[in-house]
Amino acid sequence: MSNHSCGFADVCGRIVRLVPSAANIQTGGFLIMQLKDKTAVVTGAASGIGRATAEALAAAGAFVFLGDIDMEKGQAAAAALREQGRGAEFIRLDVTDLGSVAQFKKLAYEKRGHVDIVANVAGWGKIQPFMENTPEFWRKVIDLNLLGPVAVTHAFLDKMIERGSGKVVVVASDAGRVGSLGETVYSGAKGGAIAFCKSLAREVARYGINVNCVCPGPTDTPLLRAVPEKHQEAFVKATPMRRLARPSEIADAVLFFASDQASFVTGQVLSVSGGLTLAG
Repeated sequence: MSNHSCGFADVCGRIVRLVPSAANIQTGGFLIMQLKDKTAVVTGAASGIGRATAEALAAAGAFVFLGDIDMEKGQAAAAALREQGRGAEFIRLDVTDLGSVAQFKKLAYEKRGHVDIVANVAGWGKIQPFMENTPEFWRKVIDLNLLGPVAVTHAFLDKMIERGSGKVVVVASDAGRVGSLGETVYSGAKGGAIAFCKSLAREVARYGINVNCVCPGPTDTPLLRAVPEKHQEAFVKATPMRRLARPSEIADAVLFFASDQASFVTGQVLSVSGGLTLAG
């Protein structure tokens, strides 16, 4: 898995050129994404985009709680971050189980006392004609991709409101923006997640909380590698940049929304798709 490419401000020390402002004028117009003293939770953090997101946030200085149902991979991901001198801990999390979500929140607050960033990355899909779907399939897709982010966000939002600050980021999909052949229910669930972000952003902006959405295109993750090769090739051909996204490139967008550089950005949807969806 290639999760180690430099992001906006990761271990490679990359910096981003911004228009000079009162916030960055002392650094000559350069800003580094900094999350020092912040606490973040990342769902689906054992692999793929979730793991890359945990790496990006930790590299920027945040203490990261990695949540996932895969204990072995999740613990390994957290251990790898600690070996790099990052603050990280794995807590098992099933976003479809309200009891698991509540326990995850309880342990996170017991250990850190505050959570500043919630990155909802956990998700699942499978290419399959709609008429071959079963009700059980619908439920799994909707539970993971829509109700999961709803449950996790709801769990952590009360303390954010009390503190008057917080960042919520949901990783949805361009399938939710423009549709995707063979992913009808998945597209519906991701579209719901996008609408959820926009509506919640309006509701909680008055409390100093930002809610934004990142929509990846086809990304080189274990989930996509499980797709038949002909479909993977079709994704690449349909993408103007003629390649799949790297998980770290999606994590870059999450990092931006989680940072103070996005302090006046809320209710927005950022497509990270190599030009696959230029409209919609």
